[in-house]
Amino acid sequence: MEIENTAELRLLVECARGGSLTAASKVMNITPAAASALLKKLETRLGVRLAERSTRALRLTAAGERFRDCAQRALELLDEGLAQLQEGEAGLARPSGQVLRGRIRVSASSDLTRRVILPLLDGFLELHPGVELHLNVGDGLQDVVRDEVDIALRYGELADSRLVARKLFEGRRLLVASPDYLRRQGRPVHPGDLASGHECIRFKIGDRLERQWRFWRRGQLQGAAVDVVVQGRRSADDGGIAHRWALEGRGLTCKSELDVRESLASGALVDVLPEWVGRPMPLHALMPSQRFMPLRIRALVDHLAAGLAGRASAHPPTP
Repeated sequence: MEIENTAELRLLVECARGGSLTAASKVMNITPAAASALLKKLETRLGVRLAERSTRALRLTAAGERFRDCAQRALELLDEGLAQLQEGEAGLARPSGQVLRGRIRVSASSDLTRRVILPLLDGFLELHPGVELHLNVGDGLQDVVRDEVDIALRYGELADSRLVARKLFEGRRLLVASPDYLRRQGRPVHPGDLASGHECIRFKIGDRLERQWRFWRRGQLQGAAVDVVVQGRRSADDGGIAHRWALEGRGLTCKSELDVRESLASGALVDVLPEWVGRPMPLHALMPSQRFMPLRIRALVDHLAAGLAGRASAHPPTP
């Protein structure tokens, strides 16, 4: 079974985007009747109903949604290849030899994005003006496949075997607080000191609120861990808010060392227990599949990896 021409694929993508055959026909510069005939022809050849139609609207079926995703990725890959050929022939290729075009959809947590990732994304866009970035920022976990995310930057261990992952940074959580908080409340010298008398800013992931923090002695990461039940009046599902509260002296929090490095370097936050570290917090770039992965996606992941490696060399990782 074959697709006769790319117009069929583009029609399906535009129908989904515009919500009607009329909207799609305007984008493609054809009549609504021609658009309807093209969609019917595609459905007949595939033997699958791709869309439910009404007088004014169109909605893709489940099969249509799945096929639309494949069609969109195939068109983006084709457009990128054509752009590289055309600009290469015109002598406009960049020194790297990569002429990148198309959209990249990136999802990342709030604190990581604002404090670490944004400058790297800006640098990439400056290098590749033909790339369009759609950035989704939030600490809620997205379904990379269902939500059509090209790259999701996520902390922690991986559980979804459907995804392709590349580790960008190896780190751990650190217990941090502002100097002002430590002057007022005293500085813990052991993780067990957190169990009483300290305001701990906790995270809520999904429906689960953290109730304990785990620590290991530096240099003894294979040894026994110390688990501490923590309490506090503040909790958030946004890492940026927890970071802000810590900077304001509202309490202690346990965050990825990558997120707090600048605050530690400036002295705004203090590594409260320098002889202890928290849970591993590796940062991964997650992608739906290696099949039909456009060059621009690979290039951005390489760019992020290089940028984070530079940060790691400037600030040696936690032992």
